[in-house]
Amino acid sequence: MKYLIFLFLFLLPQTDPYKVRREQMVKNQIEARGIANRDILEAMRKVPRHLLVPEDQREYAYEDRPLPIGDGQTISQPYIVAYMTDLIAPKKYMKVLEIGTGSGYQAAVLAEMVEEVYTIEIVENLGKRAKKDLDNLGYTNINCRIGDGYQGWKENSPFDAIIVTAAAEKVPQPLIEQLKEGGKMVIPVGPQGKVQDLLLLEKSKGQIKTTNLGPVRFVPFTRK
Repeated sequence: MKYLIFLFLFLLPQTDPYKVRREQMVKNQIEARGIANRDILEAMRKVPRHLLVPEDQREYAYEDRPLPIGDGQTISQPYIVAYMTDLIAPKKYMKVLEIGTGSGYQAAVLAEMVEEVYTIEIVENLGKRAKKDLDNLGYTNINCRIGDGYQGWKENSPFDAIIVTAAAEKVPQPLIEQLKEGGKMVIPVGPQGKVQDLLLLEKSKGQIKTTNLGPVRFVPFTRK
């Protein structure tokens, strides 16, 4: 009898709708569009995106679109997060700098795969909320700072990779200087309010190779 009850419970439909939605998000939005890195797929299956957006946006957390998170800022659509993460080829030993913490979602995805994440948010309200949410989720390898991301985080540089989640009119020189030899930076560059270019920068022998990956649209890079 106990065995039959256990079997019945095991065969019950999945009762966590967000887990089902995460699985569908990964399958339909990310794998289907060419992201094959198993670590990235697993991280995005695990990170509860709905807990890193405002409560009134939770219902839409796993849809294929950006969402408002307050203070005129947005969280990128899941595919863009996966794509930018894939471009830096995350490894367990890496130390990664993120400019534009936003909701904390990109930082959480990175934290599942790399040793240390340093993330900077210029909007105080967002920075404080993201830190609280990330702490509540138990992340101990994410370091948060409220400040001007243009200057990077010099005292903890160099970084194996840098991800910038807001569009700058040009690549900040301090970030180039804080990128480790052999490191990669992903950054949208272009005029505010218009289509920008997503750039991949790779540092080799002190020189920067830049690859234009195509048009994107991000919120502006804000400075003090």
